[in-house]
Amino acid sequence: MTETDIPTAAYKYPTVRLRPKAEARAIRHGYPWVYADELVMDRRTSALAPGALAVLEDAERRPLGLVTINPASKIVARMLDRDPEAAIDEAWFKARLTRALAARARLYPEPFYRLIHAEADGLPGVVIDRFGDVAVVQPNAAWAEGHLATLVSALAAVTGVTTVIKNGSGRARGLEGLSEEIVTVLGTTPAAPIAVPMNGATYLADLTGGQKTGLFFDQRENHAFTARLARGARVLDVFSHVGGFALAALAGGAESALAVDGSAPALALAEGGAKASGVAERFSTRQGDAFQVLEALGAEGAQFDLVICDPPAFAPAKPALEAGLRAYERVAKLAAALVAPGGYLVLCSCSHAADLSSFRNASARGIGRGGRRGQLIYTGFAGPDHPVLPQLAETGYLKALAFRLDG
Repeated sequence: MTETDIPTAAYKYPTVRLRPKAEARAIRHGYPWVYADELVMDRRTSALAPGALAVLEDAERRPLGLVTINPASKIVARMLDRDPEAAIDEAWFKARLTRALAARARLYPEPFYRLIHAEADGLPGVVIDRFGDVAVVQPNAAWAEGHLATLVSALAAVTGVTTVIKNGSGRARGLEGLSEEIVTVLGTTPAAPIAVPMNGATYLADLTGGQKTGLFFDQRENHAFTARLARGARVLDVFSHVGGFALAALAGGAESALAVDGSAPALALAEGGAKASGVAERFSTRQGDAFQVLEALGAEGAQFDLVICDPPAFAPAKPALEAGLRAYERVAKLAAALVAPGGYLVLCSCSHAADLSSFRNASARGIGRGGRRGQLIYTGFAGPDHPVLPQLAETGYLKALAFRLDG
């Protein structure tokens, strides 16, 4: 179907139009978002309900595709389909889910992965993590909330999962004007944490009470690389959550691992994972504010062969960028002081607003302020179950840097 096949009068959806100076070329080349100042926000467009479907036209009224509209959001339109006549029904969802499943099944022998990574998998604002027969769905955009029942039905049909949990929490939903709730929408809520095999370790994921969807699949490849550095090493894993880097390091032959986190429930899951992995005797935890624990360990003269810091997003959006980079610099400074001569420091950022160059520079400044010098030996990103949409930098949020520090 071409842009001239369908006259405006034939559309089954209302139309919305880009302003004359908006970059229609970017939309044609795959950019999936339209901001509020790029769209003609007349009375009719402003009256559309959040999550409504509409045909997006350029300033000359040529169709660009089918979008979902949220007049209350800064991202006022999200591209759903290049076909302006597409039907957003169960068959449509099944097609996208089938494509995403085929990619993950080729990558991972067991069904534990991110199945849908929002725009990069053609479902804007939707995240789905799979834990065997259980899936956790984050409908972070108004359109996805409105189509949730259809999405869940298609998800069960395509993957065979028997339980689906809706995790309606987080900053993104607030920006879309959506309320927060975590509820099981299909099947039965798991009575216990789910055991997840990954990189030779077993992790325990709390799918209803943990952070995000319960486990961070995005660090899988970075865990694996770091485990290679951990053979025979004393390891410190700061901002550990459920034992992410620590358990992988122990599975890789680390002498010992200390996990630091502010959450007692997360550390309890980490301890359970260590037991399930058969490494409990080499694993210990320390609860507390990460910055305070780093300072305390420095005052104690503690030394580790490998230190990993994987903090939450210090710069989730551009207004927080400057403060976030200062926080990353401080983490690097405090952590570098704990690395034994010739040891390794791994620093991570999941901040959308901090690009790789900015994060790398902040990390290097922090290492220098800590009186250390280092070689950058590895730059890592999210695993292939978190694909990047090339036109949308935000889908490539995760950065991991490994440094070898001198004496």
